[in-house]
Amino acid sequence: MAGLSGLVEQQDVVADEAVKEYKIVARNIGQIFHIKRAGEGRREFTAVENMNLTVKKGEFVTIVGPSGCGKSTFLDILAGLSVPSSGEIFIDDRKVSGPALDRGIVLQGYALFPWRTVRQNIEYGLEIKKIKRHERRAISDRFINLVDLQGFEDSFPYELSGGMKQRVAIARALAYDPQVLLMDEPFAAVDAQTREILQDELLSIWEKTGKTIIFITHSIEEAVFLADRVAVMSANPGTIKSVVRVDLSRPRRMGNVRNSIDFSRITGAVWNLLHDHETAEKRQTRPAAVYSEAEKRNIDSAAL
Repeated sequence: MAGLSGLVEQQDVVADEAVKEYKIVARNIGQIFHIKRAGEGRREFTAVENMNLTVKKGEFVTIVGPSGCGKSTFLDILAGLSVPSSGEIFIDDRKVSGPALDRGIVLQGYALFPWRTVRQNIEYGLEIKKIKRHERRAISDRFINLVDLQGFEDSFPYELSGGMKQRVAIARALAYDPQVLLMDEPFAAVDAQTREILQDELLSIWEKTGKTIIFITHSIEEAVFLADRVAVMSANPGTIKSVVRVDLSRPRRMGNVRNSIDFSRITGAVWNLLHDHETAEKRQTRPAAVYSEAEKRNIDSAAL
């Protein structure tokens, strides 16, 4: 296990000739929103500023940051759902100019069609690609098995639990074979036990498919457990301040890594990066009793 100083890296601007070396390159991304309130003039709000990120083919990258720092804004830009105010994003050396089938999206709210069955939801992207009916059936069968929903093929979303709905959303995003999977807090709405099951299942799917995944989460433990690297964002205007390499062996299952020293050291490093806006003076004057037990463990483990 490398020391913490060897885990943290900065994201620099990638030169034109080096873009082709990566699956995804985000270069100097900025996003400014124009806000108008009653009785006030229009004002600018900078959500994201000078954001740079590189992702290799088949890499699993998680993004963490304070609420409102622009994580979802960045994912929308990467998905092609919005246009950045500045900067550019490349996938396979091609500039992103809008939505495309090379990217699959999984959101926190499932976004399933309530009038479609499990199979019909999974086949939706295949219909858009005009895949023949018998081929769609074979593909949906494969992904129904992959997410362990055998026997629920003809069920409607209202008949499913939250975890099962999220499995359908993941299967739908994978079925039309996107190269990149974008996930925006997909497990936030389910209970803790289901969340751990879905985390294990997602890693299993990623290991089998080799997709490139960018995953947004507020959970430091989830970010570290899933990722090859964790990108840590600052508060507004949002930017990537550091990237932490996760040197934990694979395959991983939460039950095997949760209590390991290495896991604690990496989560502690991410925690400290997220909270380094507190100055050393503030930390020294903050009473020890104010820190939660979890914070104390993270601070202690990061210092090892």
